[in-house]
Amino acid sequence: MQKWATGWGLRRAAREFGRRLRFAAGFAGAAAVSGFAAAPDLHEITVDELGRRMAAGETTSRRIAEAYLARIAEIDRAGPTLKAVIELNPDALALADARDAERRAGKIRGPLHGVPVLIKDNIATGDRMETTAGSLALVGLKPPADAPLVARLREAGAVILGKTNLSEWANMRGSGSISGWSGRGGQTRNPYALDRTPSGSSSGSAVAVAANLIAVAVGTETTGSILSPAGVNGIVGFKPTVGLISRTGVIPIAASFDTAGPMARTVRDAALLLDALAGPDPNDAATLAQPAAPAGGFAAAIVPGALRGARLGVLRGPFDFRPNLDAAFEASLAVLRAAGAELVELGQYPALGRTGPARYEVMLYELKAGLAAYFATLGPDSRIKTLADAIAFNRAHAAQELAFFGQQDFEKAEGKGPLTEPAYLEALDTCRRIARAEGIDRWVAEHRLDAIVAQNNAPAALADALFGGSTTGGAGYVLPAVAGYPSLTVPAGNLKGLPYGLCFFGPAWSDARILALGADFEARTKARIVPTFAPTLPRR
Repeated sequence: MQKWATGWGLRRAAREFGRRLRFAAGFAGAAAVSGFAAAPDLHEITVDELGRRMAAGETTSRRIAEAYLARIAEIDRAGPTLKAVIELNPDALALADARDAERRAGKIRGPLHGVPVLIKDNIATGDRMETTAGSLALVGLKPPADAPLVARLREAGAVILGKTNLSEWANMRGSGSISGWSGRGGQTRNPYALDRTPSGSSSGSAVAVAANLIAVAVGTETTGSILSPAGVNGIVGFKPTVGLISRTGVIPIAASFDTAGPMARTVRDAALLLDALAGPDPNDAATLAQPAAPAGGFAAAIVPGALRGARLGVLRGPFDFRPNLDAAFEASLAVLRAAGAELVELGQYPALGRTGPARYEVMLYELKAGLAAYFATLGPDSRIKTLADAIAFNRAHAAQELAFFGQQDFEKAEGKGPLTEPAYLEALDTCRRIARAEGIDRWVAEHRLDAIVAQNNAPAALADALFGGSTTGGAGYVLPAVAGYPSLTVPAGNLKGLPYGLCFFGPAWSDARILALGADFEARTKARIVPTFAPTLPRR
């Protein structure tokens, strides 16, 4: 198994770039962070600051990429061994050189010009990297081209530095799945306490951003796969309205809920990344319904004081959070009130629990159909053409793939019929009715709300390779995920050094407003903390 976890030569490449740490001109040496060397000029740096320094000639895209690669070598491959990055792009430095050449020629593509970005390993690239969803079954099966969202990143001038590890098949293979574990990439670790879960399925993207291995990363979500790891790892995560970002070329779970989205340390950085990612795609019908982008883009829509005069619904569950989080949530609400927001109590929403069985049924049906469509793009010579083929591969490679948990979800999905079956249509109708018509849309209309807030997550639970980990509570992001509506988590505080977030969500296409509200909360709390790579949570 070890040879797969290296990410096709990642260790060798990482060692090579690690030797360059002290030669990366434009970055002032190395500083110690919790016992590990770090480039101080990259510490908590924003996209705007990276752009400013390149524009001023203080550094270059190549030097930035080299410094990030050095840090990946030091704390992702060695040191605390986070395993957030599953593979490095062998063309990364050449891409950075090309962006530097364009800058010297006066061609600046935008705020992301020359900025390194990591993307989740279920997003297709037409380069020399793999696209596997963490599964050994897809190693060597090359997508025909970049996913449109990747093409948009390249057009915006971003440098694709590599791909991030994830919960294999985005946590939709079997019961007891382990967040952050994949057969190809091994176990991603939480940088705040290494024995705690990083959550998932966008585990590597969240950990990479939290640990300053990168400024921004792309994740994907069906229900919680961006917001949960973002909250647990103390960063910003945004799931846009389904249809704002193309899903073509993204290994799917359920088209009704799936979308890619930005993960960053600030809301503005998330918005800048969203500006590059968003746009219509003729091959993804959901994107053709999107309205025009806000004037100047999503980042420009973030203005100071957005909370002043905003009407926010407060949803309290039932989420089954531990009681010690009640005071934390009340503290967040106090910040919102002090900022001038008017809070409307929505109480609890018992019907939320009824979306669980219906959501799972939709996911099973759409997983089978979606994977069949994706596998068809891999060409007639692909050894994996159907979900049944993937199931058979896992059985044949059980020692590597099924050592910790099974593939019950795959097997149940394989037994489902076409998307015309009444059971599927009824489940989809139940999800949309409860989450939209009887939930978010009704509350927004009845109470004239700008958005709704809820607890996003509890601090990370202990990781458990045998049973998949314990839980410390439900989540406020489930309802907007089921609705396909925008949701945002922003760091709200921490308990004993473990972060938790506050979730903002609203109706379809309210993405810009949600980002602005979250940015105002962020500015007033400054709740993000830097991870210390502690082996375990101190007992005190």
